[in-house]
Amino acid sequence: MIIPALDLIEGQVVRLYQGDYGKVTEYKVDPIKQFNTYFDAGSEWLHLVDLTGAKNTKERQLSLIGQLLSGTPANIQIGGGIRTEQDVIDLLNAGAKRVVVGSTAVREPQRVKSWIQKYGVEQIVLALDINVDAHGQRKVAISGWQEDSGVTIEALLDSYLEVGLKHVLCTDISRDGTLSGSNVELYRDLCCQYPQIKFQSSGGIGSLDDIAALRGTGVAGVIVGRALLDGKFSVEESIACWTA
Repeated sequence: MIIPALDLIEGQVVRLYQGDYGKVTEYKVDPIKQFNTYFDAGSEWLHLVDLTGAKNTKERQLSLIGQLLSGTPANIQIGGGIRTEQDVIDLLNAGAKRVVVGSTAVREPQRVKSWIQKYGVEQIVLALDINVDAHGQRKVAISGWQEDSGVTIEALLDSYLEVGLKHVLCTDISRDGTLSGSNVELYRDLCCQYPQIKFQSSGGIGSLDDIAALRGTGVAGVIVGRALLDGKFSVEESIACWTA
């Protein structure tokens, strides 16, 4: 499944280079129209990141998010600074189909496990951002990639399987925003180790060949952001490539 993505800062569609707020590319597009374009092209799921809310939870763009969700028939998963159960409730009430939880899932696993148990395995997606070190260890980064948690992705996944974790969005930080291709080996290995989890690959998609390379790895979805905004290929072309 191809999952087009939009990142928003104060209502503006942007892309960050490797998560750096100092390296922002702005796109002069209306987010509601853009999402509807993606949906009309065949994307049933869309991914939205509230970068303003991620940086400061008190400034979460709930009003705009509500407009977005009511303005498109697509299923939307939303992330960005999910710290509390109230954040989860607010986004689900606004119409989000899934809430994407990142750093909090690493810092406070018991709390996030309780959310999965309460709201269901279909409603919570873990967003795990990975740094692969010189020894091949896959450490999860937190705090907007600024901090190494010291926890491997395998240890975290093993822990969350206790509550039936089903959806994981996994990003190789070194590839994000680079259009340099995905870490195919990483996704193939994780999907082999954890067949009960539906992984979404994220980061590095710059061409249709990059999408084709992920076929057969086992990933359930491919997040595509910058390449679509830059016009590298269309949603229709990406879906045709994925399903070929």
